[in-house]
Amino acid sequence: MASSETHGSSNTSSLDWGDMALRILPPLFGLGLLIGIWALVSIGTATSIPSPLETWKQAVQIFSDPFYRNGPNDQGVGWNVLMSLERVALGFGLAAAVGIPAGFMIGRFEFLSRMFNPLISLLRPVSPLAWLPIGLLVFKGANPAAIWTIFICSIWPMIINTAVGVQRVPQDYMNVARVLNLSEWKIVTKILFPSVLPYMLTGVRLAVGTAWLVIVAAEMLTGGVGIGFWVWDEWNNLNVKNIIIAIFVIGIVGLVLEMLLIKIATAFTYEEVKA
Repeated sequence: MASSETHGSSNTSSLDWGDMALRILPPLFGLGLLIGIWALVSIGTATSIPSPLETWKQAVQIFSDPFYRNGPNDQGVGWNVLMSLERVALGFGLAAAVGIPAGFMIGRFEFLSRMFNPLISLLRPVSPLAWLPIGLLVFKGANPAAIWTIFICSIWPMIINTAVGVQRVPQDYMNVARVLNLSEWKIVTKILFPSVLPYMLTGVRLAVGTAWLVIVAAEMLTGGVGIGFWVWDEWNNLNVKNIIIAIFVIGIVGLVLEMLLIKIATAFTYEEVKA
């Protein structure tokens, strides 16, 4: 009996190790492939593209003091990332405050759906940077113009996904609400919101990804403090190592934002949605 229990525990242990290896090894191989290609490109371009080792040494130096300040246009990478995140939070927050209620209304009322769907189809494909000159013209400042650009580009995924979620609520639920003579507030809070939540969170995830992409491009054009401006400033200084570091920083911050939203989505949605 004891030997069979020992045998079962060893099988479980081997399965755990195998599962862990399947989770860890593929990403490590992918990272190794990226570094290998990067090293080959560096050699092939006669080191005009810095090698991974040189870039690593530069990154260690940069992140040893990420929050230094030597004037308005010479600040550490930490301040640049925080400034970009602040703009994203403002633009995204405004987009959520407008887009999610608008999505509920468009999905709930057919007249509004027919009224706004052509406008959304017309404006949604517009390139994010095409909105930046409008923001500069209206707001007379680079910072509010960047926030405006994030707002206008983040709002569409939230409107569309929320409206689709409302439209896909089973008709039986609405028939029961009609029989019970529920108020519109009760319909929204007790029926629509729980059903629409997975769609709404998908729209939020898409909107955050769009916002983080847009802010980098917008800051390159508007200047000031921010990770996009830092990339452009380092290009003007021909500091390619810092540009590569900035690319990794942008990717890591975007990945962290995505993972946080996935955690929130799985915490507030049903089991079938989590799967």
